[in-house]
Amino acid sequence: MKRLLIALFTVIPALAFASSGGVHLDAANNDLTDKESLKRGFDSYVNYCLGCHELQYQRYNRTFEDLGIDIEEGSAKYLLNGQKPGEHIKNAMPAKEAAKWFGSAPPDLTLIARLKPGPDYIYTYLRSFYVDSARPFGVNNTVFKDVGMPHVLQTLQGVRTLDEDGHLTPATGGTMTAEEYDVFARDLANFFEYVGEPNKLERESLGYWVIGFLCILFIISYLLKKEYWRDVH
Repeated sequence: MKRLLIALFTVIPALAFASSGGVHLDAANNDLTDKESLKRGFDSYVNYCLGCHELQYQRYNRTFEDLGIDIEEGSAKYLLNGQKPGEHIKNAMPAKEAAKWFGSAPPDLTLIARLKPGPDYIYTYLRSFYVDSARPFGVNNTVFKDVGMPHVLQTLQGVRTLDEDGHLTPATGGTMTAEEYDVFARDLANFFEYVGEPNKLERESLGYWVIGFLCILFIISYLLKKEYWRDVH
């Protein structure tokens, strides 16, 4: 048993390191209570990501409700081709053709913030594309080596390269400044964290009440125990 515990404590740090690939991740510092950030992230997702990446476990009406978007306004702005608010957020890209175009079908992003090492991974990934002529789409990524997707946000961020030491150079030629693009990436990371667990804030809030209840129950149970055992002692 002792050897098993030692083996587990040896393996766990290695697994944690492997999950992030040993790459430094910048802190997104996102805030799930910031509804305006979530709205901007949702809008950016629809405009730049939905064409390839679905959110097949998230519904439009749940998103509208949680983000404070009027359902009529949201339906008019985001729903196309007869879609209904109760439908899941999907696109029309055929999976088989997508696999031929990209080598594999673009993944669903509903749980991306939970599958990867959190929103910090997404935030850093969106800011870490660089020019690589050896890749099919002409770009690579320092966080996800040999990434199989184009840099669809390059017109916003601009072009980055690697210097002689293998470090990313500042972006040039984008429509956004570096600070503006950081906010853009943070909003997207914030939205993907929300989608991964829409009731996270509710769960965390409920957790404080549960802990408080258990503390009170412990006191009552302790006093009751003392009362039962008073005559014995």
